[in-house]
Amino acid sequence: MPTLQQLRYLTALADTLHFRRAAEACNVTQPTLSAQLKELEAKLGAELVERSRSRVIITPLGRDVVERARRALREVEEIHALAIQSHSHLRSTIKIGVVQSLGSYLLPLIVPGLHESHPDLKLYMREGLPDFLLQSLSDGNLDLLFFPLPVSQSDFESLSIFREPIEVVLPHDHPYAAQAEISPEMLRGETILSLEPGHKLYEQVRRICEQYGAALSRDYEGTSLDTLRQMVAMGMGLSLMPALYVKSEVAHQDIVVARRFRGSPPSRTIGMIWRKGTAREPEFRELAAMICAILKERAHEVIVLG
Repeated sequence: MPTLQQLRYLTALADTLHFRRAAEACNVTQPTLSAQLKELEAKLGAELVERSRSRVIITPLGRDVVERARRALREVEEIHALAIQSHSHLRSTIKIGVVQSLGSYLLPLIVPGLHESHPDLKLYMREGLPDFLLQSLSDGNLDLLFFPLPVSQSDFESLSIFREPIEVVLPHDHPYAAQAEISPEMLRGETILSLEPGHKLYEQVRRICEQYGAALSRDYEGTSLDTLRQMVAMGMGLSLMPALYVKSEVAHQDIVVARRFRGSPPSRTIGMIWRKGTAREPEFRELAAMICAILKERAHEVIVLG
């Protein structure tokens, strides 16, 4: 029978398609990983990996085995989680994924309070694009996501944490900078800079532009909110940014200004997502309640939902 270690080596190779990088990911030498995969193939009596000097290819059978290996490894993680649950909550490591437009502005608000109340809790953080994070959660490489909702995957459970208003960010010398608030109709004809496609925020900004007649820039798209802020400062357009980013990076400097929407502002809902049926769900719900309590005290810019 295959060993769990061999299954881990196979999934790492499927993720990287490179023996050296797979070995590094598993913290073993390349000869060790290669030998274990050959032993796995010998046990199964079938080729799982096509090897050549130029590339690595997972065979069709290998892809089927990888899919089942991921499920088996997830179940082993759940067994470990059950053991942790039997001792106490929030005293181990949680592997968390967070979208790039959120992580650097949410985490500084909540991490100090979480560490103070639960010093044994360890949060491993991974930023990434939405599709990558969702796949990593599904594969078991991450335990939990801080993520814009909703999501459509039926094998995930989600819990809304807070609603975050979207604000207009513009150069300090723009005519609208003199306004205390911006009505949505004032965006008509304005050039709006956004993150590149693949970000959830891009889709939301695109819909706002379509609704109010703004021109979404196709020539200049940002890889980060900081990049967008610099382009706005240069007069290349306006941007629509989440309130926690504005609180962190805009409110205390003067190269750009932020203005709230008049009336009911557009917003995004941020929540936590985990695999349905995980043994750690009670722990995640307890974590969510703690985060909501921290945000009520420290982040008046958002509407706490939990």
